[in-house]
Amino acid sequence: MEICAHLVFFFLWGGILLSCHFNLLNLSNHLFSPPYINNSVDRGANTYCHWFQPMAASGVRHGLTGQVQNMMMKFNRSTNDVEFDFDGKMLTKGETDGSSFPNGGLRATHTAGGYLALDTSSPIFLRGDTVFIPSAFVSYYGAALDEKTPLLRSNAALSKHGKRLLKHLGLDIGDKDVVSNIGLEQEFFLVPRDQYYRRPDLQMAGRTIMGKDAPRGQEMCDHYMAPPSLANPALAAMQEMQDECWRLGIPLKTRHREVAPNQYEFAPLYGYNTTQVDQNIMVMQIIEEVAARHGMAALLQEKPFNDVNGSGKHNNWSIATEDGTMMLHPAKINAATGNPRAFAVIMSAIIAAVNEHGDLMRMAIASPGNDFRLGACEAPPAIVSTYLGDDMTFYLQHFKDGKGDGEYVPSTKTLDLGTHEVLPFEVPAEDRNRTSPFPYGGARFEFRAVGSSQNVSMVNTVLNTIVAEKFAEFADAIDGGKDVDELARETLNENWKVIFNGNNYDEEVQKELTDRGIWRIDSGVEAIATLTAKKNTDLFSKMNVLTKEECESRQHILHDHYTGTVDMEAKCMVDMINQHIIPSVKAAGVGPLSDLEASIGTLKSAIAEIHAAEDSYKAAQLSRVLRLETMIDIRAICDAAEEVVPADLWTLATYKELMFLDSHTTVPAEADTQFYDE
Repeated sequence: MEICAHLVFFFLWGGILLSCHFNLLNLSNHLFSPPYINNSVDRGANTYCHWFQPMAASGVRHGLTGQVQNMMMKFNRSTNDVEFDFDGKMLTKGETDGSSFPNGGLRATHTAGGYLALDTSSPIFLRGDTVFIPSAFVSYYGAALDEKTPLLRSNAALSKHGKRLLKHLGLDIGDKDVVSNIGLEQEFFLVPRDQYYRRPDLQMAGRTIMGKDAPRGQEMCDHYMAPPSLANPALAAMQEMQDECWRLGIPLKTRHREVAPNQYEFAPLYGYNTTQVDQNIMVMQIIEEVAARHGMAALLQEKPFNDVNGSGKHNNWSIATEDGTMMLHPAKINAATGNPRAFAVIMSAIIAAVNEHGDLMRMAIASPGNDFRLGACEAPPAIVSTYLGDDMTFYLQHFKDGKGDGEYVPSTKTLDLGTHEVLPFEVPAEDRNRTSPFPYGGARFEFRAVGSSQNVSMVNTVLNTIVAEKFAEFADAIDGGKDVDELARETLNENWKVIFNGNNYDEEVQKELTDRGIWRIDSGVEAIATLTAKKNTDLFSKMNVLTKEECESRQHILHDHYTGTVDMEAKCMVDMINQHIIPSVKAAGVGPLSDLEASIGTLKSAIAEIHAAEDSYKAAQLSRVLRLETMIDIRAICDAAEEVVPADLWTLATYKELMFLDSHTTVPAEADTQFYDE
């Protein structure tokens, strides 16, 4: 009880801890003093849960987490008084029934236990009456049944081999770790809730599987970063979302409108990766819950609407020593190591990792919704290259060719607007490349292709693991007598093709990159299948991140997740055609009635074929054809019907009614939300 009460106190009075990395075992003994024992109870806590992240939750599970909430109470059998029932053993370990969580063959019904262990890298927090204990979730034999366990293992691999390489570069950090920090931008849509209830596809599948374009979309780019309107409930909802997150110690620093109508974005402060993943999952849950209180529905799927931008979750990834030396910041890492070429060596390892394991990077962002986003002028194409900018590329090219061994010093330039009202100002050496899947952005890489509904644990597991492997290979070679600069030069020469600084949206460029042999996997289903390629199972096994069996199970689960998503969407389409579109067409006496009736049989036959598939991979392949070919053709028939049926006979909410809060909703005059404990 003392441990729990103190940790909750520690969190409540120091919300900034949520962006820090700390270890429970290193907390000083004096912090467990009596004044703090009952703090969690004083603040309303009477319940606790181990809070974990089962696989295949993205896009379907509210909050993306699992939990069983237990009251912290028992009866004293001598006095019959109610007493606390919570101690350190309850904090550090839990057990639950793992039988109904996706497992991919890692456990059977007769071995259904799921075991929960406190993750000390992500602080415990209090929400309402419940203390949430971030936890890993594994089988009886220690196999990972969750998203977090592989991420924690990849953190260990990155630290182990990052420290080895740093020591060779001139920086011995002793017992400190090399850590991975991330910042996650979260995009989402807000739609009127009354219209949401008129869309079975949005309610059941999170996206519109049919719907004629409204006369206005994003043709004028008028929504992007426009002022949040006081005339609709979106701003008040976002303010309340920020307020509720702030109370949990989650600082949402940025809010703004995004490109598509009704699309918005939050961005937090960056921090340690497991903490930031946990925070992002809670942010997504809060977005959904608060939106409902304001008469709206939040859509977190990647592509809820056709022909306007979908939503992503840019994963800004960096690495640093535990005490703050940024390894992707040229001046800081070179100064800390006393080695003017340390940055070039680290970059060469990362470039090699991207070139060799672009298939795994593509696998990590293969969420069902990303099928509709990648390469659609709203997200990078499914071709994994990296953008470094002309400045750094010039430096590394000279370094690899042996023409220079000095330090990389990014240049700046001055913009003079030719007016005395605005003084000349400096801009960075490199512009932004929004078309690259993995651009360098000054001390970090931004993985731009990540989907908005995803738990990004696998994304960061992959980034950590592929870089850890290269750090290990470098350290091994240097241990064997290889010159570190020569090793970096050879590595750059072998992997130079993956660097591309141009326009990735250009189809000619895409052909050029494909011809270079850069990883290109257009199908998310096929990308998932690369998880069990021998080079990838060997990688994860060598780095002690995932066993071969765990890789096989995750591939199976991801394919089932894709198939299940399509199954729900196809069944929604059948219901909507039968219950809405055909009756509307009959009532109006116009529209493609025979084509609509024929489409029902087509959909049912395709669903039956998927259900009869011999394995999860084949089922996912059939699902992809149904979703991206058959259902798109049938959608065109449905949209043609909507185009001719009079509005008073059309029973489904239209894009016009769903997508324009500014012109379709108002904030009640009496609305006056109070925030921040006024």
